[in-house]
Amino acid sequence: MFLCLNETIFYFQITVFQLGDVVGMVSHVIDLPLRVVVGSGVLKEVHRHIKELRLGSKAAIISGPGPTRAYAKNLVELLSDNSIEVSTYITRSTFITELEDLCNSVKEFKPDLVIGVGGGKAIDSAKYIAFKLGIRMVSIPTAPSHDGIASPFTSVKGLARPTSIKTVMPSLVVADIDIISMAPRRYVIAGCGDLLGKITAVLDWKLAHRLRGEYYGEYAASLARLSASHIIRFARLFRAKTISKEAVRTLIEALISSGVAMGIAGSTRPASGSEHLFAHALDIVANYPALHGEEVGVGTIMMLYLHGKNWRRIKRILKLIGAPTTAKELGVSSDKIIKALTIAHTIRPERYTILGERGLTWEAAERLARITGVID
Repeated sequence: MFLCLNETIFYFQITVFQLGDVVGMVSHVIDLPLRVVVGSGVLKEVHRHIKELRLGSKAAIISGPGPTRAYAKNLVELLSDNSIEVSTYITRSTFITELEDLCNSVKEFKPDLVIGVGGGKAIDSAKYIAFKLGIRMVSIPTAPSHDGIASPFTSVKGLARPTSIKTVMPSLVVADIDIISMAPRRYVIAGCGDLLGKITAVLDWKLAHRLRGEYYGEYAASLARLSASHIIRFARLFRAKTISKEAVRTLIEALISSGVAMGIAGSTRPASGSEHLFAHALDIVANYPALHGEEVGVGTIMMLYLHGKNWRRIKRILKLIGAPTTAKELGVSSDKIIKALTIAHTIRPERYTILGERGLTWEAAERLARITGVID
């Protein structure tokens, strides 16, 4: 691993490890990025990293339809000037039908690699397409609202239920703090909420290990907890109306660490538990009323109560940084919160969490939401 203070580069010489045949240990493959670059102005060097890692000379760039198109345009000029052939595409959602249509369009270009430039939709779309085409993927985030930046999983809509599927780990992650710092404050705070959810995700994972014998990896769990602890430790940095580059860098590195934890675990377990099930359920009953990380933050409050942990502390931190902590702040009715709580356990029935197999009754869900102050 090579580390430079001004431009942080995590360089993994070996990207795939197979756990040995240890008695009682479940074997799985650990996927890690080849290289992660974090710093100011690092986007202008992306062509160098692509060439050094030998990722290819023909790139399909996927961006969103909004402001990220401008970054994609700049990237086209940069890569073209450095002998990398480029074609650009726009993604508007991660519904499976649209992903398949986009994949077919990209396939005609016959690229060596796919570059996702933007937020969750662009990066998830790029990972899905790279997986389907069997090629490398480069992640260039422009907002710090999610931990899919450096994870091998893609959130897909339009299936039987909202879910994350295993696709590809980005071979290269380039996080330019100058660009990411320009994201709306709300997206920064949503990223904090998503990271705080790792607290309950790990608790649920350990619970499933104890009660169901599910594989549990302490290292991956520790890395996920560390990501959450950084938000707790540096919460004061996120109080300001204009969030500093120092805070954004802290957040983006924690989000990347969370993604790496998923790569090490071979699943989303260290990063997604009952709090995510609640968020996905709320999206179903209320049609995506808020940012994912905002919903996860509220879910974390309630799931910590069920685990018997200090939910009040996390609620105070969310309030401190200006994140939603109530149904009203999420823009939904009390009934939607209760309904989401009652169906959350059905989102991924194979994933055991504190919600159990049968979930919560309406009465228990209402009591939970009222005790934690999520509803009045």
